[in-house]
Amino acid sequence: MAQGISLKPKTLLLLDAHAIIHRAYHAVPNLTNSKGVPTGALFGIINMLFGILERFKPEAVIACYDLPQPTFRHEVYEKYKANRQKGDDALYTQIESSRKIFEALCIPIFEKIGFEADDILGTIVERSKTEHPDYRIIIASGDQDTLQLVTGDDVIVYTLKKGITDTVTYNEEAVHARYGFGPKQLIDYKGLRGDTSDNIIGVPGVGEKTATLMIQEFGNIENMYTYIDEVKEFSKKDERL
Repeated sequence: MAQGISLKPKTLLLLDAHAIIHRAYHAVPNLTNSKGVPTGALFGIINMLFGILERFKPEAVIACYDLPQPTFRHEVYEKYKANRQKGDDALYTQIESSRKIFEALCIPIFEKIGFEADDILGTIVERSKTEHPDYRIIIASGDQDTLQLVTGDDVIVYTLKKGITDTVTYNEEAVHARYGFGPKQLIDYKGLRGDTSDNIIGVPGVGEKTATLMIQEFGNIENMYTYIDEVKEFSKKDERL
C-alpha cells in the first residue's frame, strides 16, 4: 500500500505489543536459550522493533499491553472472545519477558485493568491530536482493528501482513482502497458483519460483501435507520444477486 507524506515534523511510534508478540510467536521457529526457555517470540519482536525504529526514526515510543483481566466489553457482552482457545504457556512466558526488552530500551509501557491495548492506543492517538499536534503517529500492530484510527497521512498503521517481515503500511487512502470506504466506517462495517475472532455476532444474513455494499450506500448504521425502507429494499435486491 502506498504511503503518503505527512508534514508533521516529529514522529510518535505506538507499539501494540501484545498483538506483535502473538504474531512473532507463530512466525518464528521454536527457539530456546541455553536453559531451554522459549525465546522465539522475543527474537521476533526485537528484530521487528529495530526495523521499525530504523525506518521511522521516531522521537518518542510507547508500548501498549493487554492484561489478563476481563475488560468493560465483557461486562457489556459476557461471550466476548469466549471462542478463543487458551494460548500456549510458552507464549505467555514470552509476553511477560518481553516487558524487560522495553524496560531495557527505556520505552514506557502503558496498560490498564479493564481495557485492551487497542483502547489505550486510541486514547493516546486522540489526545495527541490536540495536545501534541506536531507529531505524526505510527501504530505498529498485527491487529486490523487499529485501522479505524488512521487519519490521512498523519496517523498511519504499520501492520504485519505475514510473519514479521512481510508488512504493509496503511494511510487513509490505502484503507479506502482495501475496503471501499474510510477508516471511521470500519466500526459500522464490523457491527454489520460481526467479528468471529472476538466472537461478536453481526446482523444475521449480512456477510462481508453485503456489509460493504451497505456502508458504501448508506455511510453508517444510523443512516440505515433513517432510511429503513430503502435498506429493506436494498436487502431484498442484494438477495437476488
